[in-house]
Order: sequence, then C-alpha cells, then structure tokens
Amino acid sequence: MTTSTDYVVVGAGLAGAATAWQLARRGHQVTIVERTTPASHDGSSHGSARIFRYAYPDPFYARAVVESRALWDELDRASGLELITPAGAVDYGPHRGPDQLARVLAGAGVDHELLSAAEARSRWPQIAFDTPVLWHPGAGVIDAERSVHAMVGQAIQHGATVLTGWSAARVEEHGAGYRVHSEAGETIEAGHVVVSAGGWLPALMGHLPLPAGFLAGLPRITVRQEQAYHFRYRTDEPWPTFIHKSADLQTYGLPGGRDAGFAGQKVAEYNGGGIIPSAAEQTGTVDPRNRLRVVDYVRKYLPGVDPEPYAETTCLFTNTPDEDFIVDRAHGITILSPCSGHGAKFAPLIGRWAADLATGSGSVPARFRPSLNISHS
Repeated sequence: MTTSTDYVVVGAGLAGAATAWQLARRGHQVTIVERTTPASHDGSSHGSARIFRYAYPDPFYARAVVESRALWDELDRASGLELITPAGAVDYGPHRGPDQLARVLAGAGVDHELLSAAEARSRWPQIAFDTPVLWHPGAGVIDAERSVHAMVGQAIQHGATVLTGWSAARVEEHGAGYRVHSEAGETIEAGHVVVSAGGWLPALMGHLPLPAGFLAGLPRITVRQEQAYHFRYRTDEPWPTFIHKSADLQTYGLPGGRDAGFAGQKVAEYNGGGIIPSAAEQTGTVDPRNRLRVVDYVRKYLPGVDPEPYAETTCLFTNTPDEDFIVDRAHGITILSPCSGHGAKFAPLIGRWAADLATGSGSVPARFRPSLNISHS
C-alpha cells in the first residue's frame, strides 16, 4: 500500500523532529519515518544530557544560540515542559581561549564573567582549574529525548503522521515528486523529502536521486562512535557544565540527569571515538584506552567525583571536517546533517532553517549550503 504526503522527513532525532514541527505548524502535510522510535537509543539524540551553551569562538554561532534559545522557550511554552535545566558553564584550559570567548559573548549580549583560576576554584572547589575561566550562567543541560518527543508531539498536534519501525532504504523520482521505499517494501509518495538520518546518512546517500555535482560538492561526512562516562558526585555542590581544552585532550562534562540517576557528572573526550563507516556498524563497546584516558583526566582535574565510572555509554557523532552543519537542497530533496558533536542546542533553529529551505520560504546561512559553490550536473 502506498500513501502520499507533502513532505516526508526521514529520521526522528532532534533535527528531524524539529523540521517536522516547523513544517507541520505551517500547515503542510508531513509524514515522519523513523527506523526504530523517536530519539532512538542507537542514534544521536537519545538520553537526558546535552550541553546548551553560548560560548563559541565564532560570533556566528554565539548569535545563533541566542536565536535558538527563543525557539526553545517557545517549545517549552507549547509543550508545558522545561527542556533545558539551568546549570551555567565554565570554559577553560590553555587552548580554550576564555578571553576570546568573553569578547564574543559581549558582542552577542550574553551575560558572562571572567575569573582567575583561584577565583573559580573558590566557587567550584570540585574542579581543579588550570587557567582563567569564562563563566556564563545562561548555559544548561538539554534533555534530548524529551525534546524530541516534545517536538514530535507538536508536529502531531498540527496534523503530522509518525511511522515507527519504518527504515528508509532508497528514494526515487516519481512524477513531479518522489517515492520513498522502506526496507520492508512499503512506499510513500511525497512532493518533497527531508533526509535527517544522522549516522545512517553516509550509507543512505548513494540511494538518493541527487545530482552528481551536488554529491561531489558535499564535505566528507564521518561517523564516530563516541564514549561517555558517569562519575559519582562526592559532595552536594552544584555542578556546572564545562569544556576544558588542554594541549593533549579536549574534554566536556555536564550533570548527567536522568541518564545517571541524577547522581553523577557525565564526562567525555571530545571526538575521542573511532571512525566507523556508518551507524549500522556501531558496536556499543567502549574502547578501554579511551576509558583510561578519561579516568586519568578525572583523577587529575575533577576531585569532586569518584574517579571510577559507575556507568558508561556510547553515542554517535556525525561530523564534517570544519564542524559546520549541512542544511542543503537539490531539487525537492533537503539534506540535513547538523551534528558535528554540537548540534543539539541548535535543534529548533535547524528545524526552522530546514523548513525554510524545503518550502522555499526563507534562506539558510550560506556556510551550511555547499551546493552554492558548485554547478549541478
């Protein structure tokens, strides 16, 4: 049996759910297809802990966070939930550039404070700061899984349909639009297709009717199986989120929330996982060498936690070489890969950009559209 719709959104992670919400609220007929369930545990948008922060060395991204926060607030009001828990953020380390980050936040109008290492240690004795520190209190922790369900819920309220257990295998041109095929042989006809497949995108890309020039112009997309660890708190002090960039390791941490039973800090090495061909090849196995690096780091820099992890997990980062997102379109197919390890905080804004692009009603920042620099064939 074949059904039809205006837009098919492939993938119900943060970006796909946000796009479906934005399209449906504008009155379009939307069908979301998800290979398992929204915020799938083998994808990139599961769990309760992602960092929401404003601190970027690039002013473009800091301003975009301000814009995204307004959409998060709108989603909170519509859903009746608080999807970002306030925690604040500290940025430090010899390669993090707190002074530069402070200048960017000042330009974006974001409240912040520069502290010496000693001042920061007196405020957060559970962290062994090694350089001056940027503090911005507006940061927090995103509950990714609840956010996906909130956006899918809003899309459904505006008439969208969600098909779970529906794994997209290929898309073909059909009449003036497209026909999307599932691995089980089901089909959906649509005028437009938005592909937000996360770590499954590299494997799916060759099964989309995209111009050769468009494909050639896309940056290389790599998928990493990342690892994160939860360390139990030793004290009752409130913990901020953090990014620490030293000469040999970049780490991040945040209160683990529901994922860690609200008992510990989630800590990981940024882009410390191995590259895999696509999400289908993930093993869910933690690399013991990575665990050792992170545990050694915790022993040195985080005296406020027990240095032995009480829980650990893997997740997927889908990266571009410059860590910019891809929000691009060829004919009626929109490609959406916003991850690069920092896309969660931008999810509602990415959804608006993708909806604008897919409908032709607005523009997307040129840095996210590689096709603007190539000629289609």
